[in-house]
Amino acid sequence: MNAPASGTASRLAAARVLDAVLHRGRSLKGEFASALPKLADPRDRALVEAICFAALRGRARYAAALDGWMAKPLGQRDAPLRALLYVGFAQIDALRLPAHAAVDATVEAARALGRTHQAGMVNALLRRALREGLPAADPAQAWPAWLLDEVRRDWPAQADALLAASATAAPLWLRVNRQTATRDAALRDLQAAGIAATAHPVLPEALRIEDSMAVADLPGFDAGRLSVQDGSAQAVADALAPAPGARVLDACAAPGGKAAHLLERDPSLRLTALDVDPRRLRRTAETLKRVGVDANVVLETVDATHLASWWDGTPFDAVLIDAPCSATGIVRRQPDILLHRQPADIEALVSTQARLLDALWPAVAPGGVLVYATCSILARENAAQIDAFLARTADATAEPLDDRFGHPAGAGRQRLPGEDGMDGFFYARLRKA
Repeated sequence: MNAPASGTASRLAAARVLDAVLHRGRSLKGEFASALPKLADPRDRALVEAICFAALRGRARYAAALDGWMAKPLGQRDAPLRALLYVGFAQIDALRLPAHAAVDATVEAARALGRTHQAGMVNALLRRALREGLPAADPAQAWPAWLLDEVRRDWPAQADALLAASATAAPLWLRVNRQTATRDAALRDLQAAGIAATAHPVLPEALRIEDSMAVADLPGFDAGRLSVQDGSAQAVADALAPAPGARVLDACAAPGGKAAHLLERDPSLRLTALDVDPRRLRRTAETLKRVGVDANVVLETVDATHLASWWDGTPFDAVLIDAPCSATGIVRRQPDILLHRQPADIEALVSTQARLLDALWPAVAPGGVLVYATCSILARENAAQIDAFLARTADATAEPLDDRFGHPAGAGRQRLPGEDGMDGFFYARLRKA
């Protein structure tokens, strides 16, 4: 059998990734790691990524189309075909690819899947989508009922807006490395390359690009002048705001974006970066090296809660806990979260977050600060977590954060997905007596 043409190969790869994620509980990131290197052309790799993200964000609408248009629903044995139809719908609906390319390559992919007898049905369904458009569907339908109930309980007035935002593509946020470039200069470089970007009025290093693109195409990225980091994540450096030359701990550092941001602002910081995963800590080292701030950083692969294994007893002026969390604030960037997250996961995460807070508080110097941050929108992980910590920790007080950090949420602040184009994020700043 001849190898499929490039256009067919990319649709086939996307369908196989989606089938694994939708029907076999696999992670999108893990499937990409396996599938993308098999595609030689970087444009094909980018297309597969774009298709899969769009299909997962739009799966409620695409499921509604199949339910409404098919006399007989697809069965379990047709799971690969369902994934391929989502691939076709995503090209037509979200990516707006030329009709002939989207339909023809997807029909050929059906044949390559061994579904020649169903290729005519694929063609008919995709052409109907072209004629009629995809039916509307409530974005809430993509959320598991238990998680949807919790979101609506925590954010009753904002729930519809955040659910809608979580089903849309996010803009590309960049952070300018102030050690090697000014933001104005970086903006001019982007404009000279034909890339439209805007400077954020409050975040001093932030640039926003509405359309996604390969980082390799960003002028200055390879040289470390630019990094990809959402605006809400960039705000963590403002929440921590360590004094010049401070001794700083980044307790859950990987993949290193926040540590790099802090050091780009002040290379004199004495920063210790920890992570429990050695592979992710290597990524942190690579990140710091790329932006040129790796000279005076201590990197250790440890469980941050086991102080005796790594801490020398010298307290830190500032501690950042970017805690492991449900990631419910970044569903638009990781849409498979909604397929994989289980109620027991939240209980385990809440327990881990509490252990981190309790274990690391003794390492904060008197008068020092600890910033607790998550990319969650759940009160259990955020406002309730901090309220409980303050109730059991006599020498901890919360310091107010202003409107830059979102809605008041207990002793902290919560930005919700899509607000000012940013991801959902929680921040709390605590001072030690």
